[in-house]
Amino acid sequence: MANSAQARKRARQADGQRSHNASLRSTLRTAIKRVRQAIEAGDKAAAQGVFQQSVAVLDRIADKKIVHKNKASRTKSRLSAQIKALAAA
Repeated sequence: MANSAQARKRARQADGQRSHNASLRSTLRTAIKRVRQAIEAGDKAAAQGVFQQSVAVLDRIADKKIVHKNKASRTKSRLSAQIKALAAA
């Protein structure tokens, strides 16, 4: 338990920041899920459109250091490869 006024304030701030970060992380997961659903549906045009939107979300959240930039890059790469595989199939 925080004993000093400074520690109590930091605990309050950390709690607020944690909930804000959780909200951003949820937005990220939803964006990725939408792309995966479009890929599973087999609609390449829709998948590409949703992918462009999710790339913006991934980059924005990586810039805020909610997820590491390499994880964001890896996720974009894997989703892009899956979309390209739709054309070959």
